Amino acid sequence: QVQLVESGGGLVHAGGSLRLSCAASGRTFSTYGLGWFRQPPGKEREFVAAITGSGANTYYADSVKGRFTISRDNAKNTGYLQMNSLKSEDTALYYCAVDQIFYKLRRTVDSYDYWGQGTQVTVSS
Repeated sequence: QVQLVESGGGLVHAGGSLRLSCAASGRTFSTYGLGWFRQPPGKEREFVAAITGSGANTYYADSVKGRFTISRDNAKNTGYLQMNSLKSEDTALYYCAVDQIFYKLRRTVDSYDYWGQGTQVTVSS
């Protein structure tokens, strides 16, 4: 089992940047794929980005491609989501999650085994 804690959310103006962190404890972090999801107000949770256990491969939703970067530091048991050129439509509760199939890049909520509690990102226009 693994526990996840997100941090780094906040209020930012459109065009600004934030970096989210996902601190993991428990089982070896590199044995999990990592995903970021978000849930805008009144909407369903949606995929943002994923990275394999080694960090060698990444995958992004079209809506964030070119603006967001997912990464991980397995030595620190931490994953990251760098968000640049933020837009009002990026406003959401952001979650990190881990997938025991560490070598795949998956975008569905039910593919992920453990979730954090979320961190709020609000982008003002």
